[in-house]
Amino acid sequence: MEKDYKIIRDKKYQIDSKDRLSKILKKKVQTTMIGALSSMEKYFGFLWNSDTNKLTDDQKKMLELYQAMRSEILDKGNHQARNIDAELSQYNVEWLRYNITIPVINKE
Repeated sequence: MEKDYKIIRDKKYQIDSKDRLSKILKKKVQTTMIGALSSMEKYFGFLWNSDTNKLTDDQKKMLELYQAMRSEILDKGNHQARNIDAELSQYNVEWLRYNITIPVINKE
Protein backbone atom coordinates (compact mmCIF):
# COMPACT_ATOMS: atom_id res chain seq x y z
CA MET A 1 0.00 0.00 0.00
CA GLU A 2 2.75 2.42 0.98
CA LYS A 3 4.74 1.46 -2.15
CA ASP A 4 1.74 2.18 -4.39
CA TYR A 5 1.23 5.55 -2.73
CA LYS A 6 4.90 6.45 -3.30
CA ILE A 7 4.69 5.46 -6.99
CA ILE A 8 1.51 7.53 -7.48
CA ARG A 9 3.04 10.50 -5.63
CA ASP A 10 6.26 10.33 -7.71
CA LYS A 11 4.29 10.11 -10.98
CA LYS A 12 2.19 13.15 -10.00
CA TYR A 13 5.37 15.03 -9.06
CA GLN A 14 6.85 14.31 -12.50
CA ILE A 15 3.69 15.54 -14.22
CA ASP A 16 3.63 18.69 -12.08
CA SER A 17 7.34 19.27 -12.77
CA LYS A 18 6.80 18.97 -16.52
CA ASP A 19 3.82 21.36 -16.39
CA ARG A 20 5.86 23.85 -14.38
CA LEU A 21 8.74 23.73 -16.87
CA SER A 22 6.33 24.06 -19.79
CA LYS A 23 4.77 27.22 -18.33
CA ILE A 24 8.20 28.74 -17.64
CA LEU A 25 9.49 27.99 -21.16
CA LYS A 26 6.34 29.36 -22.81
CA LYS A 27 6.62 32.55 -20.79
CA LYS A 28 10.25 32.94 -21.88
CA VAL A 29 9.30 32.51 -25.56
CA GLN A 30 6.55 35.12 -25.17
CA THR A 31 8.91 37.51 -23.38
CA THR A 32 11.44 37.14 -26.19
CA MET A 33 8.80 37.90 -28.84
CA ILE A 34 7.44 40.95 -27.01
CA GLY A 35 10.97 42.19 -26.30
CA ALA A 36 11.92 41.91 -29.97
CA LEU A 37 8.81 43.82 -31.03
CA SER A 38 9.49 46.47 -28.41
CA SER A 39 13.03 46.93 -29.75
CA MET A 40 11.68 47.23 -33.30
CA GLU A 41 9.27 49.94 -32.18
CA LYS A 42 12.01 51.71 -30.22
CA TYR A 43 14.48 51.93 -33.12
CA PHE A 44 12.16 52.07 -36.13
CA GLY A 45 8.96 53.54 -34.71
CA PHE A 46 9.85 56.94 -36.13
CA LEU A 47 8.98 55.52 -39.56
CA TRP A 48 5.27 55.35 -38.72
CA ASN A 49 4.86 57.37 -35.53
CA SER A 50 3.89 60.97 -35.86
CA ASP A 51 3.47 63.77 -33.33
CA THR A 52 0.29 64.72 -35.10
CA ASN A 53 -2.54 62.24 -35.46
CA LYS A 54 -2.34 62.49 -39.23
CA LEU A 55 -0.05 59.97 -40.92
CA THR A 56 1.49 60.55 -44.31
CA ASP A 57 1.05 57.94 -47.02
CA ASP A 58 4.61 56.69 -46.41
CA GLN A 59 3.96 56.43 -42.66
CA LYS A 60 0.75 54.50 -43.30
CA LYS A 61 2.65 52.06 -45.54
CA MET A 62 5.37 51.63 -42.90
CA LEU A 63 2.74 51.04 -40.22
CA GLU A 64 1.05 48.40 -42.40
CA LEU A 65 4.40 46.67 -42.98
CA TYR A 66 5.18 46.76 -39.26
CA GLN A 67 1.75 45.32 -38.37
CA ALA A 68 2.24 42.49 -40.89
CA MET A 69 5.72 41.75 -39.52
CA ARG A 70 4.44 41.91 -35.93
CA SER A 71 1.66 39.45 -36.73
CA GLU A 72 4.10 37.07 -38.43
CA ILE A 73 6.54 37.20 -35.49
CA LEU A 74 3.76 36.52 -32.97
CA ASP A 75 2.37 33.64 -35.07
CA LYS A 76 5.79 32.00 -35.36
CA GLY A 77 6.55 32.48 -31.67
CA ASN A 78 3.19 31.10 -30.59
CA HIS A 79 3.74 28.09 -32.85
CA GLN A 80 7.08 27.42 -31.12
CA ALA A 81 5.48 27.86 -27.70
CA ARG A 82 2.92 25.19 -28.62
CA ASN A 83 5.76 22.90 -29.74
CA ILE A 84 7.23 23.00 -26.22
CA ASP A 85 4.67 20.50 -24.92
CA ALA A 86 5.31 18.15 -27.84
CA GLU A 87 9.03 18.27 -27.16
CA LEU A 88 8.67 17.83 -23.40
CA SER A 89 6.47 14.76 -23.90
CA GLN A 90 9.63 12.91 -24.94
CA TYR A 91 11.37 13.53 -21.61
CA ASN A 92 11.04 12.64 -17.95
CA VAL A 93 11.21 15.90 -16.06
CA GLU A 94 11.76 16.32 -12.35
CA TRP A 95 12.11 19.69 -10.67
CA LEU A 96 15.05 19.71 -8.29
CA ARG A 97 13.39 22.22 -5.95
CA TYR A 98 15.23 24.85 -4.05
CA ASN A 99 17.28 23.54 -1.16
CA ILE A 100 18.58 25.72 1.65
CA THR A 101 20.85 24.51 4.40
CA ILE A 102 20.54 26.60 7.53
CA PRO A 103 23.48 26.29 9.85
CA VAL A 104 22.69 25.62 13.48
CA ILE A 105 25.00 27.10 16.08
CA ASN A 106 24.72 25.78 19.59
CA LYS A 107 25.15 28.45 22.24
CA GLU A 108 26.16 27.24 25.63
